[in-house]
Amino acid sequence: MLVGWRVRRQRLANEGEDELFDQARRAPEGDLRAFETLIQMNQRRIVADCRHITRDESVAEDLAQEVFVKAFFGMQNFEGRSSFRHWLQVIKVHHCLNHLKRTKKNQVSIDADEQGIANATELSTADKTLERLSERQRIHRILESMPDTLRLPLVLRDMDELSYEEVAANLNISLSATKMRIKRAREYFRERYAADDLTPASEQYEPQQ
Repeated sequence: MLVGWRVRRQRLANEGEDELFDQARRAPEGDLRAFETLIQMNQRRIVADCRHITRDESVAEDLAQEVFVKAFFGMQNFEGRSSFRHWLQVIKVHHCLNHLKRTKKNQVSIDADEQGIANATELSTADKTLERLSERQRIHRILESMPDTLRLPLVLRDMDELSYEEVAANLNISLSATKMRIKRAREYFRERYAADDLTPASEQYEPQQ
């Protein structure tokens, strides 16, 4: 029942965004109200996704802003084959992966050796104590601990909702490798999520100085 309600709510939200996007495309030059509303509705999510993909909090906001700029100048070429949200996610994925290639960090290739599982990297927060029980923080911490060969396919498939074929194309790996890595990533995530439940809070974070 709860899952069905969430699906309906998301569908209504997508329809609302599609209507706003249509208004933005038809708006006279200089009228940015509809597009600015779309930015407000999606900015927090896009910034978080940019951070998850790049693992670089310092550039996440800049990358998100660049994604919206690309969307604004590209919306007249939108062909309507997907929802606005999916179209925006594709732009974001391409932009973040291009950023990784430009900075020569965290590149994924079909021949890449699986990296050893790193220890979870803590986020720098103004008040870690207040965010100790935050589900968002918990998920991000687990994603931070994953090797790129597992993290990127998982984020693209389960957070950006790209198809397996789209994930394979974006990461330039085979479809079978994509499915294998996503399966392994989900197993790893579930194991770490369960283990995190058993870890005392005092061991998850360093106390504030």
